[in-house]
Amino acid sequence: MTELLTRLFIRDKDNVQDPTVRQQYGTLSGLTGICLNILLFLGKLVAGTVSGSIAITADAFNNLSDAGSSVVTLIGFRLAGQKPDRHHPFGHGRVEYLSGLAVSVVILLMGFELGKTSFEKILSPAPVEFSLLPVIILPVSILVKGWMYLFNRKLGKKLDSAAMMATAADSLSDMVSTGVVLLGTLIGHFFNVQLDGWLGILVAVFILYTGYNAMKDTIDPLLGRAPDPELVEGIRRRVLAPPEILGLHDLIVHDYGPGRLFASLHAEVDKNGDISAIHDVIDRVERQILHELGCEVCIHMDPIAVGDRKTAECRTMVTRLLAGIDPKLTMHDFRITSGPDHTNLIFDVVRPLDSSYTSEELAERIRQAVAALEGSYYAVVTVDTPRV
Repeated sequence: MTELLTRLFIRDKDNVQDPTVRQQYGTLSGLTGICLNILLFLGKLVAGTVSGSIAITADAFNNLSDAGSSVVTLIGFRLAGQKPDRHHPFGHGRVEYLSGLAVSVVILLMGFELGKTSFEKILSPAPVEFSLLPVIILPVSILVKGWMYLFNRKLGKKLDSAAMMATAADSLSDMVSTGVVLLGTLIGHFFNVQLDGWLGILVAVFILYTGYNAMKDTIDPLLGRAPDPELVEGIRRRVLAPPEILGLHDLIVHDYGPGRLFASLHAEVDKNGDISAIHDVIDRVERQILHELGCEVCIHMDPIAVGDRKTAECRTMVTRLLAGIDPKLTMHDFRITSGPDHTNLIFDVVRPLDSSYTSEELAERIRQAVAALEGSYYAVVTVDTPRV
């Protein structure tokens, strides 16, 4: 069914990085959710009214909130698909994360409200009338929500969309909560045990847990989470493939929403090489990364000394010194300048985030260690923090 719907309503369905295509997927997901959730709301509302079950009625309004969440998803994808403008030169892709966050908030609110109503039901229990209507509607609802879970999960994975994955999680929570309500209805009828309020509490806890996980998945990219290790490795592999590029450092990846990745890095090249030829190589690498990984990269050339014996000796000496301070330390941009009284060793050090030293403490420790070396050396050191 999912494949049929995407073939019918999505043009160029495999080009998921295109904002227009993502907007079409968001519209399909939103409209599907609105229609199905309204139908489920009406059916459960009638069943809850007939039986007098607070759990079924609460489940009905949960579906109504899901319809509202689908509206949020639809609007979110519409806004995210807007073209870049003067005030938002990187586009509006992060609106997709915001819509996922809004869906998560709705899930949490419904969990709190259901928990409150269920607790009141425990304090003031009332008998639940049994009828065939809930027994028919609730299993149908479980099947529909199960399909919606698979539908949004498949689209969410295809698009790498936090908003759709949040919607899928919401459908899964609805599926479980409706199953618990159905179980309670049957137990209450056949064993004359009033579990309506207690089951409502159980459903509320599950909904709150689902909402928390969905919110975490949408907040992380908004706060600036670490990039995908596979993306980082893919960039490194392509940058270092040409023999003209000897190393790289200061790789930073910026996420402005799905399909809107930007990166910058420093590529080490031979300072005596043909700069025009190296520049052409770097241009090709930038185009390759954009085409194959969908990430726009800006590469800065860092010239380094190649084949200079004195520089190589000093670099080896400092590498050993750093390993003695902290084996996790890495170094780049190493060069030397010699004067009449001493030799400056100029380099950058990357301090691990879990280091026991602050940047200032580490820089001072390195300067003292270099000054203690035989040969009148002075360290001009810059401490960096890793970004990937």
